[in-house]
Amino acid sequence: MELKNFESILKLLPKNNKPLRVILAGSDGENMIRGIFQAQQEGFVQPVLVGDRARTITLLEKLGLEREPYTMVDVAPGHDITQEAIDIINGGDGDILMRGNIDTRHFLMHVLDRRNNLRTDRIMSHVSLVSLPEYPKLLALSDMTVVIKPTLEQKKAIIKNTADALKAFGYENPTLALLSLVDEVTFHMQDTVEAQRLVSEQNRSPFADCQLWGPIPYDLILSKEAARLKGYDCEWCGKFDGIVAPSLLAGNLMVKGWQAHAHAQTCGVVIGAKIRVAITSRSDAPEVAYNSLAFCTVLPKECPYD
Repeated sequence: MELKNFESILKLLPKNNKPLRVILAGSDGENMIRGIFQAQQEGFVQPVLVGDRARTITLLEKLGLEREPYTMVDVAPGHDITQEAIDIINGGDGDILMRGNIDTRHFLMHVLDRRNNLRTDRIMSHVSLVSLPEYPKLLALSDMTVVIKPTLEQKKAIIKNTADALKAFGYENPTLALLSLVDEVTFHMQDTVEAQRLVSEQNRSPFADCQLWGPIPYDLILSKEAARLKGYDCEWCGKFDGIVAPSLLAGNLMVKGWQAHAHAQTCGVVIGAKIRVAITSRSDAPEVAYNSLAFCTVLPKECPYD
């Protein structure tokens, strides 16, 4: 199975299920609010808005959404909005935790804090799905949000998280590319050395349900024609299911570049937590929040990966 576009995800949403309760931490994020209420209109989520009541109501009135059904949790000044949202989740009154108008670092610090009991034995990592012009299907990318400069072991966990996310959409053996600047192992470029080690270990004793290739540069990942011109022999060039970035910076720059210059559509979730966690940029379009919630809805209720 392949996801051709974001409409393919909507076809996988569970039928006749009770809408999932989305706990939005920072409820005055305009495009997150738009995306959540769009998802509610489609029948697969219920909004629980956590934040400043006055600012939230003002925003809802501005957007013409004040009469839509929602639950408001007003957070008093001086109280931590993200912690309030996590407490709701841990109290059993929420299904999806979503970042709203909250700084990413602050939000993730609470999600990753072991005292909040959202962690498993697995590393958490962010998986984006991207629709690029002229690419034949949605492309997964990880990690662009959580793990800044992954070690070899962390890369293994990121690969596994990415493969498991794609498995939730019906992929049996997704193809993942280990992004690098060059396609040959160069000992002064550590990511190429690690890519070779990861591919070798995956071939010898698989640690993830996927096919792994690397090191491989950007143009060869995305273009079969580039591979032909360079004489690069890999049957997956131009049709990989996902990319594993060597660092958070590389992944983040790719996605932001795709959005700004290629008008790419995206969505993103955190894999490896005990719950579903949706993270999008505050500057993203409402469709990104909507697609991220659809992504979360397709994922299993609890982390099944241990």
